[in-house]
Amino acid sequence: MRIGIDIDDTISNTYEYFFPYAQNYTINDLGKDIGEIDKEAIKRKYITSFHNWNQEEEKNFFDKYYEKLLNNVKPKLYAKETIKKLREDGNEIYIITARFLSDKFSVEELTKKWLKDNDIEYDNLIINAKDKVQFVKENNIEAFIDDSRSNCEKISEANVKTYIMDSIVNTNYKNEKITRIYSWPHFYSEIKKLEEENR
Repeated sequence: MRIGIDIDDTISNTYEYFFPYAQNYTINDLGKDIGEIDKEAIKRKYITSFHNWNQEEEKNFFDKYYEKLLNNVKPKLYAKETIKKLREDGNEIYIITARFLSDKFSVEELTKKWLKDNDIEYDNLIINAKDKVQFVKENNIEAFIDDSRSNCEKISEANVKTYIMDSIVNTNYKNEKITRIYSWPHFYSEIKKLEEENR
């Protein structure tokens, strides 16, 4: 089976690492007051919109922190072990990430290094995938996991078995076509179920 896997907040704990940087930038670089944190707003929006940055502020944040974030974010518990086991079972792993390109460093080379340094095995890496459905179709992906509600919806509508990795930004999201995943061992068990169904 060909399995498509997102990186940020699916393989890695990007949000929890990213959030303090965003808060520091907002308070210390922009001199803005954070105020009370609306946890419901966090669930509906990603970090940049939650902090109400304009385009220039967002660009300056990523100019300053993007490389550091991509270098230092940590994988979720059991991600590397589960992906290794999926490959050992004969599955092909396609990592499909929307990580956008930078004119300051090579996002592709940094991502390859991060995957290698963290022992994440894969067969193919696709960077800057703004429209993940296109890559899912082009590569005949049969199962896909992401934390993004919109990505999951679009891929599910393309008749690909879709899983959503539980995170703060999708907590209340429900879709009967999309299976919620709470951990990497859970994902492995769901893939085994899918294999049984497909026999």
